[in-house]
Amino acid sequence: MPEEQLQDLLTRLHATREAADQDPFGDPVLAIALSISRRLDDGRLDLDKVAGVIQSLADAAAGDRAARMRAYVGPASDFRDVAERLIRPDPDDSPIPFARFREALEHPRFAAVFTAHPTFSLPRATADALARAASGEPLPTGLTHRPTAPTLMDEFIQANAAITRGRDALDELAAALFEAGHAVWGDRVLQLAPRPIILSSWVGYDTDGRTDIHWYDTLRLRLTMKRLQLERLAAQLAPLGEAAAPLRERLAEALSAVGAQIAASPDNQEPGAVQTFATTLIDRREAALTDTAPLAALFDAAIMAAPEEERQALAVARAGLLAHGLALAHTHVRLNAAQIHNALRQRLGLAEAPNDMASRRGVLAQINTALAEVKAQPVDFGALMGEQASAARLMMTVAQIVKHVDASQPVRFLIAETETGYTLLAALWLARQFGIEDRVEISPLFETAEALERGERVLEEALRSPHFRDYLRKHGRMTLQFGYSDSGRYVGQLAASYLAERLKLRLAEQLRRHGLTGIELVLFDTHGESIGRGGHPTSLADRFDYLSPPAVRLSLARAGLWLREETAFQGGDGYMLFGTPVMARATIARIAEHSFASPPATPDPIYAESDWGADFFATARAAVQDLVEDPGYAALLGAFGPGMLDRTGSRPAARQSDGMGGAARISHPSQLRAIPNNAILHQLGWLANTLHGLGRAAIANPDAFQDLRSRSPRFARAVDLATHAAAVSDMGVLRAAVDTLDPGSWLDRAGFTTRPGRREALMAVAEALEKLGLSSDVRRMFRRLQADALNLRACWPELPRMADRLVLLHALRLSLVQRIWLLAVEVPEFSPRHGATRASLIARILQLDVEPVLAILAEVFPAAPDPAAGLDFGEAAPPRTGTSYAREHRVIFEPMRRLFALSRECSAAITHEVGAFG
Repeated sequence: MPEEQLQDLLTRLHATREAADQDPFGDPVLAIALSISRRLDDGRLDLDKVAGVIQSLADAAAGDRAARMRAYVGPASDFRDVAERLIRPDPDDSPIPFARFREALEHPRFAAVFTAHPTFSLPRATADALARAASGEPLPTGLTHRPTAPTLMDEFIQANAAITRGRDALDELAAALFEAGHAVWGDRVLQLAPRPIILSSWVGYDTDGRTDIHWYDTLRLRLTMKRLQLERLAAQLAPLGEAAAPLRERLAEALSAVGAQIAASPDNQEPGAVQTFATTLIDRREAALTDTAPLAALFDAAIMAAPEEERQALAVARAGLLAHGLALAHTHVRLNAAQIHNALRQRLGLAEAPNDMASRRGVLAQINTALAEVKAQPVDFGALMGEQASAARLMMTVAQIVKHVDASQPVRFLIAETETGYTLLAALWLARQFGIEDRVEISPLFETAEALERGERVLEEALRSPHFRDYLRKHGRMTLQFGYSDSGRYVGQLAASYLAERLKLRLAEQLRRHGLTGIELVLFDTHGESIGRGGHPTSLADRFDYLSPPAVRLSLARAGLWLREETAFQGGDGYMLFGTPVMARATIARIAEHSFASPPATPDPIYAESDWGADFFATARAAVQDLVEDPGYAALLGAFGPGMLDRTGSRPAARQSDGMGGAARISHPSQLRAIPNNAILHQLGWLANTLHGLGRAAIANPDAFQDLRSRSPRFARAVDLATHAAAVSDMGVLRAAVDTLDPGSWLDRAGFTTRPGRREALMAVAEALEKLGLSSDVRRMFRRLQADALNLRACWPELPRMADRLVLLHALRLSLVQRIWLLAVEVPEFSPRHGATRASLIARILQLDVEPVLAILAEVFPAAPDPAAGLDFGEAAPPRTGTSYAREHRVIFEPMRRLFALSRECSAAITHEVGAFG
């Protein structure tokens, strides 16, 4: 039956959309939403049938998503082909020199970083099923698609499962490199430790904007990563012979010690528990190992003593150890620049704001003086417990990791929202104070539009400091991070990519000017898997070239800088690319192919047309910035967008107001977090952060736009994001949402309805929407989007349009939302309760803040019957009128709960259609 209903609705929708193409005043989405509502009214549909239709749509969308994922990663190439091409770039030529082979293998070229932003948009079992389907298995039907918010341990477990499969694939790559090298250079290759690709993680260590990660959580999880690495080595050595026996014995000792340390780790700051942990950590430190050197020496001896058939397996295991240290993956910690500033304000008494242009020069002079005077001080767990400044506490935690867990690999210290060089110098001061300057890689995150625009000046301020230059020389590398969340939503994804590329191209000259040529440059691009956060949607190969354009790689190579690229695999969406051994192997294969490829020698035409390119992206950027400041844009995002989303991480989508008032009214997009901001655009059916502004930019010179789209791989790859965005965007879908917020559309319906009681309900919704006061601003903003979309379509007529199946999902949800609102105005009057009134609760339901409101209504209108009914209390009793509100629950509250749940099911299916969350 659901399939029949589904086909009927799709057929009607298709006909309605075709008719609307000839009718400028037609609204096919609202028409279908109204048709669905009437079918529910007359019994042709009920909520069970609607649930079946949504399940069918979601299953189909999930199947298509798995197929796209399979095409996205590409085939799981034989790593032997990669190795052979590395040794003989031209099959007809001689092998490359051994020294060049060593350099290619032992210097990391690429890092895959596993991050845990709130993008766990699928239940774990469903994500696993999608990954298996992308690997060639059939996708089950009837899957659960709505997510449940993960705990920190959920994130950690999922990340480590993906990392483990990534490590397995890297072992296969190492084995292929050894085999290919052995055929040319014999046993000489076994002395090498291949690590062209490494894995990193900040899961459990990222405290930017999170309150659920404490210092003891970070230490416990870091110890767990150490245990996982040691267990991995033990498993690799288990089938080998006597030559590996000393290694197995040492690993068993280390595992026992690490197990005891983890068992003693506290889950709070109770002093006795922390003291026990400190004692165990220190007492068992030598047995647990804090460096790879003892194991490396045992590996060297084992390889020399082992029979021929076991040497390669030992060499592969050693390579994994030396590449990642005493952890399953490298460690990244993260916090916010404001936290760094607060810590230094307390310690050094710097009252001036570092971002204040008037005082910036003085602040930089003060921090440079402080860097010259700071003396290293010891750190113990008592100091860690008592530290109130989060930045100092995190740096202390790193110091304890270096001392007691693993000193073999540096810890990346990522600083979000870096907009001044003072931030980097302040972080260096903290590292010096706690004696770990040589073990911490300080990395600014340029993620806001201002940071990307001013990034060159930020680095210049830091590089003018002799202390920072000396620090970089000691490490031999500079690490930078580029974000696509805030920058993408404030200036548009395409303009953000241009700003990031422009900054990267200027790095070589900046480093040369300060005498830092020859160091390694680490460029870490953090982004999501979707176009809403900068992950290129066409293929992994395109994603890597989009984030790290060939021109950037060529420029840095010519400047004598060794480039290490790093890219994020984010949350549940990103982990699916490592969701099975097949997927992990294919993903690592694409990384290896990209890492070993030489940039094309032919310059891209976009750089010859640099003035036009700069004007194009500047125009698009200006349009997005105007949109972000439009009150109607914030009104649209906050109207009911957050209510469409299930929680996909540890943080709420928006700030919460005090008391019982629910989500605060959003007056600017900055009040939303970036990932929900982007996810709301997906759910509203118009990906403004990718599409808006392109019409204004393209219409200025349509011929140049088409010409460069056909001739420039760099420009074509950028506007490919718009192609994908257009396929999941539809101005008619957005118009339907805008019309739903318009009291006039509800009054129009009231004038046509013949259903008893419906006219009054429709007018009541119109009145409530009038009080909400969103419509006029939203309509004006919609015209801004519409005009730009018309310009883009005029310059690019072949842009795809949203498929009927996705349009139907939007229409279904709109119908469900409208019925929720009709039920909302049926809520009876009641005396104010905890500050909540009938009018305030209706307003919250209009914004889809449904579940908290239903909890309040359950208190106001209890469903339980009179507990005294039927009991004799020994004297005459008055008539029992009862206090049960069972009817309200049966007719209003429970149907509202069911409708809301189904609307969230539609949102989950729409996420499948888009391909990722946020």
